[in-house]
This record gives sequence, structure tokens and C-alpha cells, in this order.
Amino acid sequence: MKGKQATYLEIASLCRELALLLHAGVRAGDGLALLAEEEPEAQRRKQLEEMARQVDDGASLGEALAGQGLFPAYVTGLVTVGERSGRTEEALNALSVYYEQRDQLDRQVRSALLYPSVLLVLMLVVIVVLLAKVLPVFDQVYASLGGELTGVAGGLLTLGRALDAAMPVLCAVLGVVVIFLAVFSLSGGFRERLLTFWQRRFGDRGVSRRLNDARFAQAMAMGLQSGLPMEEALELAAGLLSQTPAAAERCRSCKAQLQQGEELSGAMRESGVLPPAACRLLALGVRGGTADTVMEEIARRLAREGNDALSRKVAQVEPVLVLVTSLLVGAILLSVMLPLMNIMAAIG
Repeated sequence: MKGKQATYLEIASLCRELALLLHAGVRAGDGLALLAEEEPEAQRRKQLEEMARQVDDGASLGEALAGQGLFPAYVTGLVTVGERSGRTEEALNALSVYYEQRDQLDRQVRSALLYPSVLLVLMLVVIVVLLAKVLPVFDQVYASLGGELTGVAGGLLTLGRALDAAMPVLCAVLGVVVIFLAVFSLSGGFRERLLTFWQRRFGDRGVSRRLNDARFAQAMAMGLQSGLPMEEALELAAGLLSQTPAAAERCRSCKAQLQQGEELSGAMRESGVLPPAACRLLALGVRGGTADTVMEEIARRLAREGNDALSRKVAQVEPVLVLVTSLLVGAILLSVMLPLMNIMAAIG
């Protein structure tokens, strides 16, 4: 029985619990059966029971995970490699940590995109109401005093009347935008497809590039800790970054340089998969025989730097939106109030 793909948090939870059960000496099939008994959702429970049955019938854990269509290829691939190298528990623990971080990043990205969008929509609504509903009141005041709005204020009044005439269309557009934001916030599948499209087009610049580097380092750390040969770890990392063609191409370039005899840190530096400082640190780790530990530390540093950069971008958006909107509202009011003050002074 196949269903919708598991969320990052579900993957992390399943991998962590399976790793704990394996550490306690429970077989994979029995562990899946125990997890099925604790699963409250009927469909997920049936899927776990089916995976447990497949493992009991002789299938590997990786094959059982792949058969349900719930998990990304990276999960099933790394578990399969972990079973092959006798390090299934390490592979599951690495996947648990990785997908917990991916879930945290997903929530940060959702907040980074959703909050400024909602703020922008609200500010645009305020400006439209000001132009379409408030300016006509000032125009009536001017008319009662024997004057009329001219210049910038007159142009804004004309714009406001056009917006007022188009109000049904604007309300429909606003409704579509609100629905879009609600779906983006609540639907993980829609958000994933939208972000995938963004990553394919623009996902290798600025903050996105930093986050891609962090994901690559995390993937490499998982692969090395699970006993993968370097080439296979690079291949899996390229698959994980397949949504961003430029990042996947860097992985393939790094693999090609390794096959030509280049050392690991040099291949990564030349291909650009990691920043130069990280490559220098990795070179020290390779010489000391602790490449997997050093790669894990690099992954943590890059992830922290990427998250900090994302937080700074979000922190910059709000004051910019508030400043721009305040200036627009102030300009509109001043363009109306200054001539009105002149008229009142002349009457006085």
C-alpha cells in the first residue's frame, strides 16, 4: 500500500526509533512491528505492518522502506549501504539527525517566506483603502472649500478612483493570494513542489548556495559515518541535491576529480562543493584519519552559518517593508494635507 511521502519529521522519528530498537538487539522486522503497534494513524500502521512482513519474509530493511514509496531515495539508499557495511544503526542515526535539521530548516524557510508575504499583503491593502476610500473624502472637503486636488494629490485621486472601480477584481486577487498563502503554509507537498521549482531556477545563489553547501556536507558526513566509499557518498549527495542542477553538477565534478587521483580536499576545493576554509579543515581531518568527524563538524558549521544568513535576510525584510509603506502613506497624506493647510490659512 503506497501513500503520500513521509514528512521530514516522520522520517527522523522512524529512523531514530528503529536505531534505538536495533541498538537494544531487536531485529528490524520486529522493530517495525512494534512501531506499527504504536502508530495511531491507520494507513501508516498498515504500511509499517507491510514493511515488517517484507523484512520477515527475507527482504532487507532498505528494500522494505523502498517498497512503500514513503521515503526519498536517499533514505533507502543510505539504509541499504548501511546494511551492506554492517552499520545500519549508524546510518539510521545519521538520517535521524539530518531530517530533524531538514524539518527545522523547512519551518524556517516557511516563516521566512510566509511572514513577509502576509505583511506585504496587509500593507498593500492599507494603501489601496487609503487611495480608494480616504482620498475621495478629502476631495469632497476641497470641493466644499472651492478648490480641487491637483498635482500629485490629483494623480493619486485618479489612481484611487481607478482602484475603487476595480475593487471586485482586487478582492478576487486578494482572495487568491490569501488562499495561496494558506496552502503554502499548511500543505507540505505544495510547499515542496514550489521550493523545488525555485531551487531549479534560482536555488544556487546567496543564502540558497550556503544551504546547499550545508546539505552537501551533511550528506557526506552521513555517508562517511555509515561506511560508504567516497565515490558512493558523493553519488548519494548528488542525488540529494538533484533539485539544484548546479549543485549536483559540482558533486559530479568532484567525483570525477577523485577518480583521476586528486585528493579529497583538493577535489572539493576545485569543484566548489565546499568553501575553501572547510576544505582546509577537511584536509587536516584526512591526514589525522578523522575525515568523518571533521565532515560532521563542517556540516554543523555550514548549517549554522546558512541558518544565520537566512535569519538575517528575514530580519531585514520586515523593517524595509515597514519603512517603504510608511513613506508611501506619509507621502499620500502630505500631498493632500499641505494644500489643505494653505487653503485654511488663506481663509483664516
